[in-house]
Amino acid sequence: MFVQGIAVAAGGFFGAISRFLVSQWFKNHIHSDFPFATLLVNLLGSFCLGFLIGYGIEDKWILLLGTGFLGSFTTFSTFQLEMIRYLSDKRWKKASLYLITSYVIGLIFAFLGMYVGGS
Repeated sequence: MFVQGIAVAAGGFFGAISRFLVSQWFKNHIHSDFPFATLLVNLLGSFCLGFLIGYGIEDKWILLLGTGFLGSFTTFSTFQLEMIRYLSDKRWKKASLYLITSYVIGLIFAFLGMYVGGS
């Protein structure tokens, strides 16, 4: 149990740093009020987790890469907060676009990752 916890912690450490770096890059290079960084990490994470599952990776690696790295790289809580801000500001078009792209494309990416991983 201790070794599994270390695997999750190590993956989480690197996933959180990677998420931070992606967010900072977007803040410095993409000047938009649309949350591209959150969308990117969530879509990429969906694809990567789908790939790992489709590939049939061993459970010990799922703990490190899936639960640890991708669990901290992606962010459901930030997505929810950004949605609340759009809805509070009555920015219906951006809220709808963000919601649809996050969920629909996220599902497509997860299935695509599983397909590619299983090939």
